[in-house]
Amino acid sequence: MNKAIETPGARTIGAFALAVVFGGANFVGVRFSNGELDPFWGAGLRFSLAALTFVVIAFALRLPWPRGKLLALTAAYGLLSFGLFYALMYWALQRVTAGMATVVMAMVPLVTVLLTWGQRLEPLRRSALVGAAVAMAGIVWMTLGEGSVDLPLTGLLAMLAAAVTVGESVILGKKVSANHPAMTNAVAMVVGAGSLLALSSVAGERWLLPSQPEVVWSLVYLVTLGSVGLFVLMLLVVRRWTASATSYAFVLFPVVTMLLEAWLADEPLTLRGVTGALIVMAGVWFGALAPSARHSAPPPAAAPAPAEVH
Repeated sequence: MNKAIETPGARTIGAFALAVVFGGANFVGVRFSNGELDPFWGAGLRFSLAALTFVVIAFALRLPWPRGKLLALTAAYGLLSFGLFYALMYWALQRVTAGMATVVMAMVPLVTVLLTWGQRLEPLRRSALVGAAVAMAGIVWMTLGEGSVDLPLTGLLAMLAAAVTVGESVILGKKVSANHPAMTNAVAMVVGAGSLLALSSVAGERWLLPSQPEVVWSLVYLVTLGSVGLFVLMLLVVRRWTASATSYAFVLFPVVTMLLEAWLADEPLTLRGVTGALIVMAGVWFGALAPSARHSAPPPAAAPAPAEVH
């Protein structure tokens, strides 16, 4: 295994932290966006504008467009990352609480570990499994609160499918990360946005532009930092780190969301929320960030090299 991937440097850790901030803030941005825009249309509009931005950047830099196998993998990455995942999550959020959706984010590292092991891309490490379980326990403690949870079967199945979808998209992101991030996202977001707009049309949603100032600013954020910034950072991180370790960003997103909601929406921090956040951070550290977790794993049996992808 490449040493830079096994032992990420300060820049990679910094990019990871910034991606966590941008990703966590997305939940707040989507909350404002959904106040005026229909969900599939709002997501499709967001990624259409982000795709246009990446296409302009790709042409300005005169980047070569992917061909053959790389093009197919990039299109599949876009369909999973920006199309299917967001379709499943938006659909599920009509049936379950935001807290349960947050728990799905906590499941992503565990799902990714199992997927990479099943595809023989990474070994199955005990520290990764334990760390994912601890982090998920922290999210459950932080978001569910006391009392029973009414979880429809259809919503549960949609969330589980979303967790598998985003886990596999992280693996595909690893396979296409050798290409320039701007070009990768230009192709991927065109595919994802197209699928979301098609779904919005089938669902009969209204295609309206935002008029409320808070919705306009939330859309600006979601397109720029929440899409362009976030997904460039994620591809840069997964290029230099393992797919399973990169997926731990999804565990930390809810922590950032909780803090931003306390600041922007005047929702008070609770003891349950603070202790849950500490448990999450402990699980992420043990599973992906601690030196023992990064150095203990032997090389994977069959890791795809960038030359093979091209």
